[in-house]
Amino acid sequence: MNFVKKHSLAIGAVTALILSSCMSHPAPETGASPAMGNSVITAEAPKPDPRVGLKAGWFDAAQTSWNIDLVSSTQPSAKFLSITTPGASSLWNSDLAMSGNYVYQGNFSGYQVWDISNPMKPTLATAYVCPGSQSDVSVYRNLLFVSGESTAGRTDCGMEGVPDSVSQDRLRGIRIFDVTDVAHPKYLANVQTCRGSHTHTVVTDPKDPDDVYIYISGSAGVRSPNELSGCSAMTPDKDQNSSLFRIEVIKVPLAHPEQARVVNGARIFEGLTNPARHGEPAADVAAAEARAAAAGRGGRGGRAPAPAPGTAAGPTQCHDITVYPQIGLAGGACGGYGLLLDISDVSNPKRIAAAADSNFSFWHSATFSNDGSKVLFSDEWGGGTQPRCRTTDKLEWGADAIFTISADKKMTFQSYYKMPAPQTVTENCVAHNGTLIPIPGRDVMVQAWYQGGLSMFDWTDSAHPKEIAYFDRGPMNKDTLYIAGYWSTYWYNGYIIASEIARGLDIFALKPSAFISQNEIDAAKSVRFPFFNAQDQPRYVWPATFALSRSYVDQLERSGGLSSGRISSVREALASAEKEGGDARRSALSSLADRVDRDAAGSRDAAKVKMLASSVRDLSNAAK
Repeated sequence: MNFVKKHSLAIGAVTALILSSCMSHPAPETGASPAMGNSVITAEAPKPDPRVGLKAGWFDAAQTSWNIDLVSSTQPSAKFLSITTPGASSLWNSDLAMSGNYVYQGNFSGYQVWDISNPMKPTLATAYVCPGSQSDVSVYRNLLFVSGESTAGRTDCGMEGVPDSVSQDRLRGIRIFDVTDVAHPKYLANVQTCRGSHTHTVVTDPKDPDDVYIYISGSAGVRSPNELSGCSAMTPDKDQNSSLFRIEVIKVPLAHPEQARVVNGARIFEGLTNPARHGEPAADVAAAEARAAAAGRGGRGGRAPAPAPGTAAGPTQCHDITVYPQIGLAGGACGGYGLLLDISDVSNPKRIAAAADSNFSFWHSATFSNDGSKVLFSDEWGGGTQPRCRTTDKLEWGADAIFTISADKKMTFQSYYKMPAPQTVTENCVAHNGTLIPIPGRDVMVQAWYQGGLSMFDWTDSAHPKEIAYFDRGPMNKDTLYIAGYWSTYWYNGYIIASEIARGLDIFALKPSAFISQNEIDAAKSVRFPFFNAQDQPRYVWPATFALSRSYVDQLERSGGLSSGRISSVREALASAEKEGGDARRSALSSLADRVDRDAAGSRDAAKVKMLASSVRDLSNAAK
C-alpha cells in the first residue's frame, strides 16, 4: 500500500468512519475451512462473470474460481485476529517471503510464520508481535528482514508506542532476525533510516557471496536529526546531504549481520519533473469532500492538489523496487514514474531509463519477464484502500502497464492489463503484488487485486495480455467498505501462496485447462528454490525432464507451430524413449532432437521448436 504508516489523518479518518459504521461479526474457529463455492475449468471465461454479485462475508463470503483450485484457507492466529473488529488496521496482513517449508507473513503488528509442509493444512510455527507497520518481510538463508515505518514502532517491539516526538526508542527502518530456529526467532539488530522502510528489497550480488544488500523504499516524512543524526528534510539544492530524492542502500555482512549499516544514498531521481496524471472521477472528489467535512477538515479530503506536470521536481522516493541480479537490472516503481536501474554495481544503482504515463496515478511495483526483455509495472491508484475496479473506472486506471526493453535498455509501452470483472464500491480493488509462474517458454503471472481477488494472465504477447484463471470472494460487507483482499499472490515451489489482509493465508494449486497443460504444470513444479523473495526476482531455469519437453510440444500444438501429424510423432517418440534406459534412451533422444531441429525451418513458431529440440538434447545428455 502506498499510504504513510504513521496513522495519517486522511486514512485514519476514513478507517474510523468505516469501522464505526459497521456491526461486528463473530469469527469462526481459527483454521475453519471456507465454503468452496463455484469452481470450473473451461476454455472460455464463464459468462456472465460469476465474480460479479458474490455474497458478502468475513469468513463466510461466497467465492468462485476458474481454472485454479483453493487447497487451503487458514485464518490468522489468535494474536493477529480481531474478533470484534473485522478489518482492524492494526492487524492487517501484508507481504510474504518463503524459506524451505515456511511462509513468513508480515502484519502491521508483527509477523506470523506458517509451516506449509502439508499445503492442505498449514500450521502456525510462530506469531511474533512487533508493531511497526507495514512489516514487509524478506528472508535470506537464516536471516529475516522486516520493514518498519510507523512513528509508533519501538526498538524493543513494545506495544505502548512512542509518545515523544523525538525518541531513541523509535524504530523506523529494518529489523533483522535470526530465524535458524523458526519457533524462537532472535532479534539481532536494526538499521535506522531517515524515512523509515515502507518496503524493502533484498539484493543478492552474484559477485559478492559474503554480503547481502537491502534497498530501502521509505515514503514517510523525514525524521528529526535530533532523533537520527544526518537526517535532513531540505531539498538537495539547499543541503547536498538531503534525505529526499534518494534510496538508502544497506550492506549486511552475512557472517556478522548485527554489523549491517547504510553504505549509500543513491540519488536515482535527479532531473525528473512532476509527470502528468489522470484526475480523480467527480464522484470520488465529492466523496472525499464529504469525508473531509465529516472529519472537520476542508479541501479534497485534506490533500493538497498535485503540481502541474513539469513544474516541480519528480518523486522523492520509490514505493517498491524489484531487482533481477542475473541480468543486472532493477525496476523501480517510484510515485509518478517507472524506472529502469542498472544494478551491476549493487551498492550504487543508477537510473538508465524512466517512463511516465498519464493513465497511471501511483507506480507501485515491477515484474520482469524471465528473459528480461519485458517489464510490467503496476499502478496502485487509491493506495489500496479505495474501490478502483468499479464499472465507472477505466480499464487503463489502477492497472498494469507492460513495456518491452530494447538492447540499448529503452522501455517501449505495449499494453495495459487489468482484472476485468467489475467490483462493488465496498471492495478495495487495484493492482498489487504478484510473480511469474515458471511455465517454460511463456510469461504467465499471478497477481493480487485486493478484494478484486486473484487474477492469472498470460503476457507472452506483450500487446495482448489475456486472463486465464482467477479466484474471488465477495466483499467483507455489502454495505460498508472494510479493507481486505489479497496483498500478495506468489508462486513458490509448486503452489500459489496468497496473503489475505483480513482473512489469513490461502494456498492454491493450478489446474490443467485449455490454457495450461498438465505437462506445463509439472514443468513449473520442477523449478524449486531454497528461499524466495518476490522483489529479488530469480531466473527460472528448468531441469531436463520429459514434462519440460512435452510442455513445448503442447505449446506448439496450441499455437499450430507444428502439424498435428508431427505433434503425434514427437509425442510417440518421447513416450518410446522414456521407456528405454541408458544408451538406448540417449540414442533415441539424440535422434529425435536432430529431427526436431530440422522442423524449425518450416515452422511458424521456429523459436519454440528450437526450445523443444534443445530440451530433448538436454534429456539425451542427462540419460543414464
